[in-house]
Amino acid sequence: MSKYKIINSKIVNRQDKVYQTRRTPFIALLLAVFMAGCGGGMPSAGTPAVSLGTAANFAVLAGSTVTNTGTTTTVTGDLGLSPGNVVTGFPPGTVIHAGDAVAAQAQTDLTAAYNDAATRSMGSQPLPGNLGGMTLSPGLYTNASSVLISGSGNNVTLNANGDANAVFIFQIGSTLTTETDSQVILTGGAQAKNIFWQVGSSATLGTNSVFEGTILAQDSITLTTGVTLHGRALARTGAVTLETNTITTPMP
Repeated sequence: MSKYKIINSKIVNRQDKVYQTRRTPFIALLLAVFMAGCGGGMPSAGTPAVSLGTAANFAVLAGSTVTNTGTTTTVTGDLGLSPGNVVTGFPPGTVIHAGDAVAAQAQTDLTAAYNDAATRSMGSQPLPGNLGGMTLSPGLYTNASSVLISGSGNNVTLNANGDANAVFIFQIGSTLTTETDSQVILTGGAQAKNIFWQVGSSATLGTNSVFEGTILAQDSITLTTGVTLHGRALARTGAVTLETNTITTPMP
């Protein structure tokens, strides 16, 4: 008598132990095959990324003005502003949308992204006022006031713990400031495209600092001399000010 006839017969009802030992591995096997066919694993329980919409195309986006006073500023990605239309210090080498429909749509998408990041709450962890010297794992972090990344030797490290899709979201109620020579360091597979800094007022990156991720600022963003930004400087209502900087939009 085959195992299928035994399982489907009344004999199984009198041999529960035999039934259980045969059924459990079989169901587990079916579940494993099903999950493999659906992408190879269980859905991630991590923090979802913030969708930027068309704003993702922009390395720099402002509401009022964009000003560059540096002679060697390099922007890889689009540059735009809306509703303002005054861009100073560009081109060369930049796709500029000044007060046009493309910039207006990007600002609409930026507003949606900003509101999404600002209203996240599930799994929120407290964020100290000074991140210098800290190592942070993926997740949502909140500080209702201002956040500082202190200078050289006190860098902040974002460790994805081996998950290249890991997301970091920082909710900052007021200002974000980085001091001279400070760095945001990525390790464990962390990627700039998955890092979002939602800033309630303005962000200022200090001289020669290195920063990772997309800044979503309510007001303005200032990059002082020598700043390297692997991410985006996206300001909703105010200006973006640059001075001899390198800004590179992350790969999708």
